[in-house]
Amino acid sequence: MSLLPVLSRLLPLVGQSAARSVHSGTGLLFRSTPVLCAEPLKKKKKLDPQIVKQREERKRKRLEKQIRRLEKNARQLKPIEELEVPMELIDEQSKRKRNVPKPTAELLESRALLEKQWAKYRMQEKLADYQLFDRIVAAQAKALGELQLESDELYQRAIQPDPALLPFVAQGPVSTPPIKDYEQPDGEYIDVSRKWE
Repeated sequence: MSLLPVLSRLLPLVGQSAARSVHSGTGLLFRSTPVLCAEPLKKKKKLDPQIVKQREERKRKRLEKQIRRLEKNARQLKPIEELEVPMELIDEQSKRKRNVPKPTAELLESRALLEKQWAKYRMQEKLADYQLFDRIVAAQAKALGELQLESDELYQRAIQPDPALLPFVAQGPVSTPPIKDYEQPDGEYIDVSRKWE
């Protein structure tokens, strides 16, 4: 990064402040750190091709083993540490277990009745909303029809959108100019992933 633009912006400010006021604080100082010398790279040792081949074989076998293990445990979900139950709670499970009474037939019947009543109430509420919307739209259409019969100019002004209702302005090009010499990709790609056989 060049310091020239930063210093050129600071120069007028420093000159103005020095001309106007005197202060006893430290001056504006720029310091640079010394160049850190890097250590020369270590020379690579020549390895026996047989040893390199054995290492790659071991890596391949390890990967194959991991793949087999993952395929075997594919249905099991990966454990999340936050969801693991602490051992203290598992030990205290018998103390913490609550004896919840089995729901009686009357309770189950009353719950089913409540669910049916709630569903009926929500359906009636939704139907009332739909009827209200229909009445509003019909009243609006009737009023616009009467207005058109009365004055066509007023009707045309009434059906114009109100820009103050939803203040949104978008400016920009309506179409992007084409890029010269652009080669469109056809979706094909070269598979460079390693295959273990």
